[in-house]
Amino acid sequence: MRLIIADDSVLLREGLVRLLVEEGHEVAAAVGDADALLAAVEEHRPDVAVVDVRMPPGHTDEGLRAALRIREAFPGVGVLVLSQYVEKRYAAELLAGAPEGVGYLLKDRVAQVGEFLDALERVHAGGAVFDPEVVRQLLARTSHADPVSRLTDRERTVLEEMAQGFGNGAIAERLFVSQSAVEKHVNAIFDKLDLSPTTGYSRRVLAVLRYLEG
Repeated sequence: MRLIIADDSVLLREGLVRLLVEEGHEVAAAVGDADALLAAVEEHRPDVAVVDVRMPPGHTDEGLRAALRIREAFPGVGVLVLSQYVEKRYAAELLAGAPEGVGYLLKDRVAQVGEFLDALERVHAGGAVFDPEVVRQLLARTSHADPVSRLTDRERTVLEEMAQGFGNGAIAERLFVSQSAVEKHVNAIFDKLDLSPTTGYSRRVLAVLRYLEG
């Protein structure tokens, strides 16, 4: 996998470079600000860019805005965003554009090397990967007007797994149930979220978008 790393923390940036190179990946560039990230993507056209949300000069949302520009200008480049905290608006904005090949992880997840590498592979394969803590906080928004509140506990768990990028087979293994049971839960989720089959749209993606909205 050909990668670009963008993080203003030299320690984290160099740590990621060393980890990924040891895993057999190619790091085409490692940069510390959003402008350098955009220039590196244009020059190297990586498979995936790993991007910090907050970078110089303002340390607000420079990295996120750069990630959105990458998704628009270079749709073939996957983007895995790293953030120190759960920032719901950023997660929703990132997924709402082109939901394939995107991810949003908390930086603490990087310490779980296996999970980080797995997320990177799934983004590279075109999946949408969200940190479990991000998903939990998004799903915690409940109100009578929110269709997610219609779901049972098991259906909410399945939706959480879907949001992390797992397919039905993987969800069945993780929840220790049959794949047919997962398929029934997924269909129930679609029904309760009023997601009818529509040509050209993924109901799995729409289900995730439904609770990311707002």
